[in-house]
Amino acid sequence: MKLKLGMIGGGQGAFIGAVHRIAARIDDDYELVCGAFSSDPEKSKASGVALGLSPDRAYSSYKELIEKEKQLPADQRVQVISIVTPNHVHFEPTKMALENGFHVILDKPMTFSLAEAKELEKVVKASDKLFCLTHTYTGYPMVKEARQLVKAGKIGAVRKIYVEYPQGWLSTFLEGNDNKQAAWRTDPGKSGIAGAMGDIGTHAFNLLEYVTGLQVTQLCADINIVVEGRKLDDDGAVLLKLNNGASAVLTATQIAAGEENNVKIRVYGETGGIEWEQWDANTLKVKSNEKPMEIWRTGAGYVSSFATHNTRTPGGHPEGYLEAFANLYHNFALSIKAGIEGTTAAPEALDFPGIEDGVRGMAFIENVIASGKSDIKWTKFNV
Repeated sequence: MKLKLGMIGGGQGAFIGAVHRIAARIDDDYELVCGAFSSDPEKSKASGVALGLSPDRAYSSYKELIEKEKQLPADQRVQVISIVTPNHVHFEPTKMALENGFHVILDKPMTFSLAEAKELEKVVKASDKLFCLTHTYTGYPMVKEARQLVKAGKIGAVRKIYVEYPQGWLSTFLEGNDNKQAAWRTDPGKSGIAGAMGDIGTHAFNLLEYVTGLQVTQLCADINIVVEGRKLDDDGAVLLKLNNGASAVLTATQIAAGEENNVKIRVYGETGGIEWEQWDANTLKVKSNEKPMEIWRTGAGYVSSFATHNTRTPGGHPEGYLEAFANLYHNFALSIKAGIEGTTAAPEALDFPGIEDGVRGMAFIENVIASGKSDIKWTKFNV
């Protein structure tokens, strides 16, 4: 059974919309049946036609999509709506979709502000529909394995975490050169109060809390605008304290010239440590003072059911970003289908980011920016 998928945003020239569509197709769980791909009605129509949709289901706005799809017979109407717009167009379409009976997959960060995130949390809880937030890196098999090892006490109680996300693409004033991706991400009216910390810092924060199973309680942030003329942060570092007493260091920068997207996490406990980085995503390093470092690999027989469930190919065949993204879509589909069939989804299928991750991500943004402007060394992490 394929779920009927609609998309808001992601039209011609967009980056992340194509990634979402590829992810949705990998496991053959979805069929794209409609979309409102652009705020420009003509561009939306053209995008829909290019994707093979019937012209009457390439809508001119998200409101038209939701209103008209709701009127269709149940066997024809869309079931899941994927929202891949800039941050300032997350809240309203998500709220409207959920309130009108559609499941939602939403790109991160969840909303424009923490206030919107809290309001959306109420909408999700009042709805009988499911919600997924695309924090891609939690979809990697060996990230899931890292979480399971920490949870099982393989490295003892967590003491120290280092998580980093370096990029270099905004090392120059790219938004001044008619670059669409740079323009909206550095525009406070579209991105919100944060630049790098919202765009990639939220990924690092989510990865930290996901792998460790812990929550940040205090922070001390240094937030910078390095490129002259830029309106939002493009670099920063944050000291963090967690709810078990552990401490962490998080860095996120978009001005590290020559860097791409090598997000990386190291977690150290009482008896050992683990290390994962996206450039070698099939590998998890497991460390100990008592023996040589172990190299754990995707697809091996010794990994957990959570890692195995999210692996498609035999060991030695690399899987990457698109497959990790697809794992979120696949697990979300399995959970929806379980509801349709009146069964309970397996824990492995329910392991995808949701509304709580989104609220905490927005809280991270607001707390980090506030801390960066404050003279107080440590501030409470307020949600």
